[in-house]
Amino acid sequence: MNSIKIHFLGASGTVTGSKFYLETPELNLMIDCGMFQGLKELRQLNWSTLPIDASKIDMVLLTHGHLDHTGYLPRLLKEGFKGKIIGTAPTLAVTRIILLDSAKIHEEEAEQANKEGYSKHNPALPFYTIKEAERTLDLFQSKEKDEWITLSEHIRFKYRYNGHIIGATFIELEIYGKLFVFSGDIGRLHDDLLDAPMRPKYADYLFVESTYGNKLHPKEDVESILSGLIKTTIHERGNLIIPSFAVERLQSLMYLLWQMYKKNKIPNIPVFIDSPMGNNVLSIFEQFPHWHKLPMNEYHAMCNHFNIITSYADTWKTIDDPRPKIVIAGSGMVTGGRVLTYLKQLIDVASTSVLLVGFQAEGTRGRQLLEGAHELKLFGKYHPVKAKIHHLESLSAHADQSELLDWMKDVDNIPETVFLIHGEPTSLDAFSVKIKDVYGWKVHIPKLNEVRGILI
Repeated sequence: MNSIKIHFLGASGTVTGSKFYLETPELNLMIDCGMFQGLKELRQLNWSTLPIDASKIDMVLLTHGHLDHTGYLPRLLKEGFKGKIIGTAPTLAVTRIILLDSAKIHEEEAEQANKEGYSKHNPALPFYTIKEAERTLDLFQSKEKDEWITLSEHIRFKYRYNGHIIGATFIELEIYGKLFVFSGDIGRLHDDLLDAPMRPKYADYLFVESTYGNKLHPKEDVESILSGLIKTTIHERGNLIIPSFAVERLQSLMYLLWQMYKKNKIPNIPVFIDSPMGNNVLSIFEQFPHWHKLPMNEYHAMCNHFNIITSYADTWKTIDDPRPKIVIAGSGMVTGGRVLTYLKQLIDVASTSVLLVGFQAEGTRGRQLLEGAHELKLFGKYHPVKAKIHHLESLSAHADQSELLDWMKDVDNIPETVFLIHGEPTSLDAFSVKIKDVYGWKVHIPKLNEVRGILI
């Protein structure tokens, strides 16, 4: 008998902060290494040292590049990690962009907090610096999908295509003949830019994300809704602000608006793309054409159609531009990035519309707007919300309950345990009941920092 310990260090009882640490007799592995986002008590966990010895981790396997799956990596190095960080080539390219951009934002926010004195900490410190992020990149090692990678005598793994964002995979990890499947974030069955996710065929232990475990995405006429919002924006001579995740969502929105313009469904309204990270991710689509469905001629025509902002000075020029316009800016849950500057200036203007296009975690400004907040705290000050708030849930890059169940349907055996992760409590509970009803499988919802021993 061999003993394996699984530490649920994040995305357990909550959506963000994905970190799963596996102690085995041969290697110690971490699956993903993300930051907590949202509620203050979750964000504060980022500053706590992990309840494990980071120097004993041999490698980190990344499912994809999003911040809540990769954003803790520079801190892991500060805690003593010296191993390899493994992902697909596009995942590592995305992670590089996200870590460097995140570090820049951390430094800028700390500098601004110290300058304006709105932090309780004196001095306010960045969560990590650009130099610390750069040191993390030296440990990157890319691997191909669909190939077994041997890590030690009795441990090997395989990456499998998962939709969601470019480069994203789920992980099949074989330890002493038992198969541990980590879903990562599962994409949609029908996506304009990405293929449908592959499905696991076998799993002894299945770790499944549950972001939308209690919901079905609505059947929305996205083009009609967008067209209506754009016509209203033109009529009111206002601004349509779309906070967007820089990876995949921004590119999907660009593609959607570009197709609508080509089909004469919307007029030639100026569209500004203000996301340095998103602009960099666009180049990844060009670098890895086999990981998405967008033909390169369409890609170039699409990019030429938009006003892509590269400097912060142009952000202010865009705000001062009196024309009706669309602004797509990071971040998707309004937690940071350029969109905060636009909202600071325009959230209290009645002709402004804000369109939320993805999951809004508890404790984020996006969730506050979604739930009807009358004011929003930006850069230490409260601003009245007079803008109209809209939500398009069907543009989410996460599978809904039906698609999650579909992703599991090809598993031939009965898993010993299904662990539900990466979801808020109501979603986890509802999805647990659904899996038991549909498949009759044993389900467990781990708590944060729970340690589970498995004998194999």
